[in-house]
Amino acid sequence: MKRLTSLFLTLVTLTTFSCNRTPKGIDPASVQAVKVQLDILQDTVDARWQEMQTSDDAKLHATRQLLRELTTQPGIDRTRLAQLQYANDRLAHRRYTQQTMAESALIDAYDTAQDSLLRVVYAVALPPDQEPAAPIKTLTNQIQSADAELVNFRIRYDQAASRFNNYLQVHTAELEQLGGKYSKLRPLPLFTLQE
Repeated sequence: MKRLTSLFLTLVTLTTFSCNRTPKGIDPASVQAVKVQLDILQDTVDARWQEMQTSDDAKLHATRQLLRELTTQPGIDRTRLAQLQYANDRLAHRRYTQQTMAESALIDAYDTAQDSLLRVVYAVALPPDQEPAAPIKTLTNQIQSADAELVNFRIRYDQAASRFNNYLQVHTAELEQLGGKYSKLRPLPLFTLQE
């Protein structure tokens, strides 16, 4: 029995030592570490872009809802609302992408088209001589809040994209070693104009 107990203790001790091994970490200077860090930076850029697009989609959706709500108002020009709805629906197709935004004229054209549309929508929804209905006021506030957040979304995107671009520049050799999609990565355009 003593022998069985000592054999059991030896087995438990060996099992404990083998289970308590710490996993080997990634060398921070290795190509693998560069890959992991770059994937994290790219995920952050993608998340920032998606946040901005989601906010803009919500603004377009709220504008569409507002225009529908306005059709229920007495004395409203339905032809004008239909034109505004058409312009709002076209905005999503005119929006720039992460690649096309390198041409700042596309960003300016989109912003100008959206601002012009919203100015007209606000003039219809919030006439100076009468108080708008509660749903109209709520939707207008939602649109204005989303519009005010645009600059913050662009700043956060630029910060993430700048970190990504800097990392690409510093680790060019490691990215070439990784090959595949990593060797083809290029710096991302930013909202901030580069001098």
